[in-house]
Amino acid sequence: MKHICTVLFLVGTLSSFAQKKWSLLDCVNHALEHNISVKQSVLDIDLAKQDLISAKGNFMPTLNASASHNFNFGSFIGQDGSRIKSDSRGNNFGLNTGITIFNGFRNLNIYKQAKLGVESSQFQLTILQDNVSMTVVNAFLNILFNKENLKIAIEQVTISQNQLDQITSQVEAGIKPSSDLFDAEATLASNRSSVVNAENSLDLSLLSLSQSLQVSPLDFDIQEIQINLTSASLAYDSYDEILAYALDNRAEINNAELGIENTDFGLKLAQSAYAPSLSFGAGLGSSYQHRQGEPDTRIQFVEDPNNPNNTIEKIVPYGFGTQLDNNLGYNLGFNLSIPIFNGFKTKANVSKAKINREKSLLNLEQAKQNITTTITQAYADAKAALKQYEASRFSVISLEESFKNVQNKFNLGAATSFEVEQVRGRLVSAKSTLINSKYNFVFRSKVLDFFMGKPLIP
Repeated sequence: MKHICTVLFLVGTLSSFAQKKWSLLDCVNHALEHNISVKQSVLDIDLAKQDLISAKGNFMPTLNASASHNFNFGSFIGQDGSRIKSDSRGNNFGLNTGITIFNGFRNLNIYKQAKLGVESSQFQLTILQDNVSMTVVNAFLNILFNKENLKIAIEQVTISQNQLDQITSQVEAGIKPSSDLFDAEATLASNRSSVVNAENSLDLSLLSLSQSLQVSPLDFDIQEIQINLTSASLAYDSYDEILAYALDNRAEINNAELGIENTDFGLKLAQSAYAPSLSFGAGLGSSYQHRQGEPDTRIQFVEDPNNPNNTIEKIVPYGFGTQLDNNLGYNLGFNLSIPIFNGFKTKANVSKAKINREKSLLNLEQAKQNITTTITQAYADAKAALKQYEASRFSVISLEESFKNVQNKFNLGAATSFEVEQVRGRLVSAKSTLINSKYNFVFRSKVLDFFMGKPLIP
């Protein structure tokens, strides 16, 4: 019964996903929440925070306790020549503390470097989230494009079917030759094939998005968005404004700038090995010793009760607690270490740190070049997409009028079915191009908004 309930729960969960129509916001949020790379990036931030905690701990004193228990076995030759057994056991206890007073500001630079590590990890997460969001938006728009393409293909089947019915009646009435009927049937078959192709494209785009979201593709669907571009235009006169904003605010640039700061601290860390280090330490310890087979006693000299001027030996107990108290000792001191020569290791580390700084400067320059190239290309793509959309829109308007005219001529017997299908084929191709250019322009515009720091989802 338990297994049956589990199966029903899983089926119900899958059904709830299957019946849901995903909005663009749902898709983006789900992708950001479940994407494995995003999860790993979040864990990288947690690791960086632990490094920061460890760096803070370098400023605190250390405290360590120790305890040992040992056995000694053996014997020795006494003064009378006899062998004396001397098996024993003992304990040692200690408590030590220490703190670094100065080490060339090494601990301070490690702390600052750890703080940069947290910031860098957060920038990396932002970059990854942006990339995932853009991928989802593109996949979502691709589904919308395929849905509209499918609608056009279905409309063409309806038109072809009506055309076939009309021609069939005209052929039966002797108005049209039977060859027109064959052409109409071929056109209908071709349009039905186009519907199948459009359905396949839609299914593949839905599968692609569902896989990106890591959900079951079974009955997966999205909420349709009506995108009407009656007066399409670019929101930016040039890419200068976008580029200026991106160079100041994009996470890729900020992260590269942090890389320079990080190498600066790395250089200071390497140079700190030239400086002397000073530390302070303190501790206390005690011990206990016991000779096997003998009681814990010791000889104590006390005043002779019969003669106050003399002392006599007295055997007194000398147990565990008494020994620890009597053997308790303290120590404290400073330790100064001055580096003199270590086989050029410090010199090599400083040189490597300087090289890493030069690399970080180049990384920043490369990041700026990448942003500049990407934005200029995105702006050019958006302008081209707008021109393509405007051209496609006028082409559709013109071909719709042309198709009406040729249909009227066909109905009057002044045009052949071949001429009708030629015009209609161009109209269908123009509509498909218009849809493609519309969604291409929308996506390109979103890319520009993305670099301007605007949300992908209004």
